[in-house]
Amino acid sequence: MNVLNRACTAAFDVFLTPFELLGMEFTLITVSGIFGILALIVFKHISSQKRIKATKDKIKGHMIEIRLYQDDLVIVARAIGKVLLRNLQYLALNFGPILPLFIPFVFVLAQFVVRYAFDPVPVTPAHVVMLAGQGTMITVELDEAHRQDIASLTIEYPDGLAPLNGKPVVRIPAIGKAFHEIIATKAGDYEIAFTLGDGTRVTKRLVAGAETHVRWMQPERVGLALAAALWPVEETFGSDSGFVKISFEYPESDLGWLPMSGVLGVLVVFFVASMAFGVAILKPLGIQI
Repeated sequence: MNVLNRACTAAFDVFLTPFELLGMEFTLITVSGIFGILALIVFKHISSQKRIKATKDKIKGHMIEIRLYQDDLVIVARAIGKVLLRNLQYLALNFGPILPLFIPFVFVLAQFVVRYAFDPVPVTPAHVVMLAGQGTMITVELDEAHRQDIASLTIEYPDGLAPLNGKPVVRIPAIGKAFHEIIATKAGDYEIAFTLGDGTRVTKRLVAGAETHVRWMQPERVGLALAAALWPVEETFGSDSGFVKISFEYPESDLGWLPMSGVLGVLVVFFVASMAFGVAILKPLGIQI
C-alpha cells in the first residue's frame, strides 16, 4: 500500500500543479469533473450498454402498458410486476460495473482531502495562557499485543511545539492509549518523535501557522493498510512497531467561495462536480446509464 500511495501522491503533485495556479476552488471543481468524465468513459467500456438500453426501453414499454390498460387491473398488476423486475435488472446492470470504479475514487478523494480539507494548527504565543481543551490533543494508540508498552512512551517535540501549560503525557496501559495536549508557539513544518521503552521510534508530521505553505496535511498516521487508503501521504507503521494510530485534529479549511468547508466540503464538491460533468457528456458520448 505504501508503494501505491507514494505513486498516487507523486502523480497528483504533477497533475494538480497547473490547475492550482488558478485557485483551489477551480482545481476542486475542474479536477472532480475530469474524474467524473473519465469514470463514465470507463463505465461505457466495462458495462453492457446494449442490455442497459434494452432494459430501459422495456421499462418504458411496461409504463405505457399501464397507461393504456389502466382500467384492466389484471394487466396493470402484471405490468407493474414486470416494471419492478426490470428495475432490478437495470440496477444490477449499472451497479455491477460501477462498484470497481469506487476503488480509484477512494484514492482520488483521499488525495483531495489531505490537500484541501485542512488548515495548519494555529500558533499561540508562549506567554498566552490557555485552558485545557484549547490546544491540540495528540492521541497515540498501540495494538493489543503492545498495550502495556504505552507506559514507557516518550514524546519529543521540536522547538516551536510545547505541552499545554507544561502538562505531562497521560498514559493508559489498560487500553494502550496515550494523550497529550500541545500548542504551537511558532509557525513551522514539524516532525514529532514517539519512542517506546524497547527503542521503537516513529514520527508524525504536524504543520502549524497559516503562513506555512505545504502541499498536504494529514491528521492521522496509521498502521493498517485499509486505513492507509484514506490517509495516503504518510507511510504506515511497521507491522512489528506496535503503533496502530497517531492522530490529532487540524482545523477545517476555508474553501473560499464554495458553500461548504473542510472534509465534508471537499466530498460534496467532488460528488456534485463529477456528477454534473458526467451528466453533461452522457449524450455526446452516447453513454447509457
